[in-house]
Amino acid sequence: MSRDMDPRPRESERPNPSQGSRGGGSDLQVRSPSDHRDVFARDLDLPRGAERELVWVRTKPVDLSGSDVKTLATVGAFRVVSASDLRTESRDLRHLRDAGLVRTMAHVKGRDRTMLVTLTEEGRTLLENARHPAQEQVRQEFYAGIVKPRELAHDSRLYEAYLLSTERLSTTGARVRRVVLDYELKRDYQRFLHEENRARRDSGGKPNDDGAAVAEWARSHQLPVIDDHVRFPDVRIEYEDRDGRDRVEDIEVSTPHYRGAHRAATAQSGFTTYRAVGARLGGGARGARGGGSFDPRVAEEVLG
Repeated sequence: MSRDMDPRPRESERPNPSQGSRGGGSDLQVRSPSDHRDVFARDLDLPRGAERELVWVRTKPVDLSGSDVKTLATVGAFRVVSASDLRTESRDLRHLRDAGLVRTMAHVKGRDRTMLVTLTEEGRTLLENARHPAQEQVRQEFYAGIVKPRELAHDSRLYEAYLLSTERLSTTGARVRRVVLDYELKRDYQRFLHEENRARRDSGGKPNDDGAAVAEWARSHQLPVIDDHVRFPDVRIEYEDRDGRDRVEDIEVSTPHYRGAHRAATAQSGFTTYRAVGARLGGGARGARGGGSFDPRVAEEVLG
């Protein structure tokens, strides 16, 4: 699949003089996804080499290579990934499927037929049990199974969008730490809203609706508030810049079904936005919130 960039200029909605520029106007060439899968398997006590080694999943032995582990961890991090984006050999996917670690399903993406991959509970258990004890502070969440079948076309494009953003970030010396899906951010938000319920018996089950408190929570989590609603990206990349400072890159994948207020809020969010066009994904302008080195002249990015 080709990946191009639409270099039409546009002013950044949220200019930040401290941000650098990577230049613009040239096509964005994505390197092999294996360059960007390492982060998901980095803190797992599992095979790393080219040869398969014996690993026990509960009471069942499975042979896994370092590439197999990176595939499992990447699929788990994004919940569902297109096999064509993984660029994993079909025989390797069959091996993981036969071992009961992944499920594959046929899917039509635009006009193209593809294979989607998701972890089974066995696959997720393998990853969870392989975590290093010292890795509890900033842990990569792993997911198994499909939650919203109607959103497969959207969700299966998140990893593809991640590849483009990470390719750009890597040119600035950034080091990716993990990705965070919208589910995690929304879960934390719901916990915040209901904190008062747990502390007060007379709360009546009503969530915290203090606008100032909500705005402060959003600010502390680097999320925008638009029309009194906190906006959540589809996926957040947490990374360290070349100077060791913690940064985030928030990504939104929009589809042709985005209309009206939803589309307007997406444009105002300042997220790096990739727009789905048939079997392709393109993107809208990214604001400067989040602290990455981004050229504000770049208006759109396209994924094939």
